Amino acid sequence: MKEKSLTDALYEAQGENNKNFISLEDALSVAVRNKLPLSKVYGFATFYSMFSIKPRGKHIIRVCRGLSCHMGKGKDVIKKLEEVLGIGIGETTNDGEFTLEGSSCLGMCSIAPAMMIDEIPFGNLTPDQIPEIIKEVRNGKAKKGYPAVQILPAHGRVLLKNVGVINPESIDEYIASGGYGALKKAISNGPQWVIDEIKKSELRGRGGAGFPTGKKWEFTAKALGSDKYLICNADEGEPGTFKDRVIMEGNPHSVIEGMIIAAFAAGCKYGYIYIRGEYSLSIKRMEKAIKDARSRGFLGKNILGSGFSFDIEVHRGAGSYVVGEETALMESIEGHRGEPRKKPPYPPAYGLFRKPTVINNVETFVNVPLIIANGADWYRKIGVPGSYGTKLFSLSGDINWKGAVEAPFGTPLSEIVNKFGGGVKNGKKLKAIILGGVSGFLLTPDQFDTPVDFNSLATIGAGPGSGAIMVMDETRDIVDIAKNIAYFFRRECCGKCTPGRVGTEQMYKIIDRISKGRGKERDLDTLERLGKDMRLTALCPLGQTASNVIVDSIKKFRDEWMGYIEDKKAEGGSNE
Repeated sequence: MKEKSLTDALYEAQGENNKNFISLEDALSVAVRNKLPLSKVYGFATFYSMFSIKPRGKHIIRVCRGLSCHMGKGKDVIKKLEEVLGIGIGETTNDGEFTLEGSSCLGMCSIAPAMMIDEIPFGNLTPDQIPEIIKEVRNGKAKKGYPAVQILPAHGRVLLKNVGVINPESIDEYIASGGYGALKKAISNGPQWVIDEIKKSELRGRGGAGFPTGKKWEFTAKALGSDKYLICNADEGEPGTFKDRVIMEGNPHSVIEGMIIAAFAAGCKYGYIYIRGEYSLSIKRMEKAIKDARSRGFLGKNILGSGFSFDIEVHRGAGSYVVGEETALMESIEGHRGEPRKKPPYPPAYGLFRKPTVINNVETFVNVPLIIANGADWYRKIGVPGSYGTKLFSLSGDINWKGAVEAPFGTPLSEIVNKFGGGVKNGKKLKAIILGGVSGFLLTPDQFDTPVDFNSLATIGAGPGSGAIMVMDETRDIVDIAKNIAYFFRRECCGKCTPGRVGTEQMYKIIDRISKGRGKERDLDTLERLGKDMRLTALCPLGQTASNVIVDSIKKFRDEWMGYIEDKKAEGGSNE
């Protein structure tokens, strides 16, 4: 395996004697051992939210401030936590027991509002639960918590077929269900056959952009050089999104098998699965699955006697939304701040450690064994032309049944919400849906019957994005929603480019001013113009898409914005 990463070294230093922070002495020691300037170690440690250079308490409480939790009255939970602990966000109790931190999103949107205490998830919270939870943690008797996500029933499961059916920690049960059979078939037919079959299937990336997977692999396979890398992007930080963790926690070997087949096709020798730091159970199960796969000869040298060698390691993230962007993720693995690179060059030619690299997300890789085992012709019978297969969706917000669900591409949005999600809760009317997470698209009821596939959504200027579906009922305040989104992007921007750094700050300040009854009508024009400038000039998708939902909300609900401006309406409170 590779030498210890800077991320691992800092996690180790922070965890020594359960002190939960990185002292100057720790940082200096890490710098010396890794032959790095102290300034670089300091810059790295202060970039990621799960590291701290200030002393923290024995227990870290991360309370979610993402949109799903915000809609679920998460502010009331935060207020109660501050009252019970006697501290504010970012502070530590006098007895050193608790530090309270705000999280941009915990990926627990189906049980919002939510928080984590150390690695224990707590969901469906109400303020009156907080005193007892804190008491139990203080006395060392904390309950197990809640499952982080729920899976909704649906007909015709494909990707989720074995989730909840087999033991995710048993490689024998995975093999008994047909697991690693696709890998054997791939090896017997050769790398080019695999690429051809994936191209024939027209599998498109599930990370949001929808780039043809087979072409990406082919570019890497044909790239010069023998040292090539493969990365699985499991840094699922988009608010409203939690479907990748369902797979990692429920069927981790399916991810690994897909990665091995991809590496075989593209000629990659080493792989990383980059998992966001908050997903402790995903990390645990993926690490066990990798170890078990290696013990059975599916990973390592001379896999299944084929002469092909490939191995994988888990790289634990440390709290940053922007590292979900592929080049920022590679920078993070290399031990740098998670700041995106300028493209071109693209990863298939110039990726991790400046070597040709395949990078796909969890959901994309899980499709691969199914295509290889059953054939591209079988796969193309699912979905619609241009968008074959199924898509995983994360349902949250004002909906009766929250959770992860799978549906074929081409399924109308209304069917996903009403049939699988049980419709808008409490008999309320639908106001809008955010599709694809807070960087996605705001859709109104007149667009509700649009089929969810790349081509159909493109006709209304949208796309499936991460698969998040956040439902808003008629009572929702659109300015309040926009303010929460603006706060998220302001907090998560890496600051590398001026459009992102200044644009997200100004966007939040303008919306905050409007929300307090001090806005002008020209502010709305400024927000629209600012959004356009950011889309055209920001370095990475964070800056380019940060204004999407906000600008859509101005166009589609301008009267609500004007209510704050003309009537001097003030919503009260703040996200800070």
